[in-house]
Amino acid sequence: MNNSSQPPGTVHGGIAAILLDSAMACAVHTTLPAGASYTTLELKVNYVRAARTDGQTLTAEGTVIHAGRRTATAEGKVLDDQGNLIAHGTTTCMIL
Repeated sequence: MNNSSQPPGTVHGGIAAILLDSAMACAVHTTLPAGASYTTLELKVNYVRAARTDGQTLTAEGTVIHAGRRTATAEGKVLDDQGNLIAHGTTTCMIL
């Protein structure tokens, strides 16, 4: 998965954004009652280093910062298989 704007051998930053969005949203989901839903209102991603295309495994973690009645916030990070930080971010979710 590469395009002309990425250096050869690296993955587009959208991959880290997708992993962060999913991990943080899943963390928020764990705080909701059965049947409740949510959607992402805001997503902020900070890229620290490039992810490679040589088969490295990426892991995403999400942690809830605030779980309110109408909104929730979370933070997350993406790590490579050596434990190096690839990206970190925050999200705000609207509880529906």
